Amino acid sequence: MAAHIHQFLCLKDNFGVLVHDPRARTTASIDAPEATPILAALAAREWELTEILITHHHADHIQGIAGLKAKYPRARVVGPAKEATKIGGLDRAIGEGDVVATGALAAKVIEVPGHTSGHVAYWFADEDILFAGDTLFAMGCGRSFEERPPVLFRSLMKLAALPGETQVYCGHEYTLANARFALTVDPSNAILKERAGLAARQREAGEYTLPTTITIELATNPFLRADDPDIQARLGMTGSDPVAVFTELRERKNKT
Repeated sequence: MAAHIHQFLCLKDNFGVLVHDPRARTTASIDAPEATPILAALAAREWELTEILITHHHADHIQGIAGLKAKYPRARVVGPAKEATKIGGLDRAIGEGDVVATGALAAKVIEVPGHTSGHVAYWFADEDILFAGDTLFAMGCGRSFEERPPVLFRSLMKLAALPGETQVYCGHEYTLANARFALTVDPSNAILKERAGLAARQREAGEYTLPTTITIELATNPFLRADDPDIQARLGMTGSDPVAVFTELRERKNKT
């Protein structure tokens, strides 16, 4: 793996992530939740910020852009074309199938509307890394704020179809809350029980629960398992369309 990944917390539970190519000496920040910790992480590693890759327009993902640009005015701000006016100041507006590079590291853009209408994810295929923003979380998914749940479900299925070994970095440390909900709708899942226990131990030790992988999510994330007979039975929806099951799961999670 050529990329060096550094993950750290911003704000309360947002993740800051830096993607560094040591050969080209380029560094991308995935989103910009808060300038101060991102700048501190760059300084500690003597990395120069060259790109800011935005997943969506919510304030807790873009409010650090101005502070980062003040320090690194040549850093390119890249983000979804469909949210360009809400983000502002994009140097490059991107969409489905576009390729974004930082040094020799190349990410394919995947449009994943649902949480917001123009949300994108960045898939570094050669590195087996996905930056999913607030679309896919460990054992969970984002709220469908700007699109209906079926739209978000289709976006999640796009991500679920990526190679199983893909490491998934998400926008927030929500794993414990997601695990608690997952156990209410999939209580007989032994892999889920084991993972929930591991996540609890990790947080108690001050460790992060990310990255996860597509394989792990397919085994434990109820939002990717809407076709599972046990989950459908638990919801009283045996044989239902997975889209309807997903919608019910999302509605129940919204109330927790």
